[in-house]
Amino acid sequence: MVNKLKIFTGNANPDLALRICSYLGVEIGKARVGTFSDGEVQVIIEESVRGMDTFVVQPTCPPVNHNLMELLIMVDALKRASAQRITVVIPYYGYARQDRKVVPRTSISARLVANLITVAGASRVLTMDLHAGQIQGFFDIPVDHLYALPVQLEYLKKIRDNTVIVAPDAGGVERARELAKRLNASIAIIDKRREKENVSKVMHLVGDVRDKVAILIDDIIDTGGTIVQAAEAIMRNGAQSVMASCTHPVLSGAAVERIRDSELIELVVTNTIPLSDEAKKLDKIKVLDVAPLLGEAIKRIHNDESVSSLFV
Repeated sequence: MVNKLKIFTGNANPDLALRICSYLGVEIGKARVGTFSDGEVQVIIEESVRGMDTFVVQPTCPPVNHNLMELLIMVDALKRASAQRITVVIPYYGYARQDRKVVPRTSISARLVANLITVAGASRVLTMDLHAGQIQGFFDIPVDHLYALPVQLEYLKKIRDNTVIVAPDAGGVERARELAKRLNASIAIIDKRREKENVSKVMHLVGDVRDKVAILIDDIIDTGGTIVQAAEAIMRNGAQSVMASCTHPVLSGAAVERIRDSELIELVVTNTIPLSDEAKKLDKIKVLDVAPLLGEAIKRIHNDESVSSLFV
């Protein structure tokens, strides 16, 4: 495996790529990923990849556009260097929230990004907890879609109190139901109305949370407004305490400050996205490692083995 497998990374989340390499027992691929003085991305692959099975670990997290360009140019460089197969490992898929036209004359950028990745020369995609599962269909190449649930479940099983899993909006019900089934817990739903982008208003809570430990579950926490308002609504309805878990801690704007001052006793996230220095200082945030899960998927893809057992 060591002789034919090469893993490369851009500047989006090199720590995650190194953890994946450690799990697999391989060294990170040699590549120089930088910028010219005018900001253009420059990629130089500094070792032979001819006939190799290559993987590029690069979440398209903030700064989204720069990290996306790094990914595209790395794929192009590997293709021109005669790599046999190029799998893009995108733990966090940016632009995923624009997956349909909710109002007239808007872009479906999730499809546009899928086209860009395919045209750049990617052979397949490995990603985790897409904002909308149907984005897999935007690609004309194979997509392996992993879920962070097994990693989150292992941690959340430690909570022995009477728990209830809460979906922060209608779109998160399926995710909450799956976690509730695994934890043998009840489920509740927040009825949310979004007045404009990044601004939401909690209306009311459907389900019983009284005297229970509530666990809010979501795929992305961006500005933190939804999760903080949901936590307030849960506590108003008599919950014993409330915590939250998400896969992708985008935490933009005043998110860290909102979470620090919120009713949440803990926020459990994964390392698909590197935390900001401000977020790292917040004791409420617990980071779970998804590198072994991604590493196992990479190993199975490389060996042409089934990855389906990792999908649950």
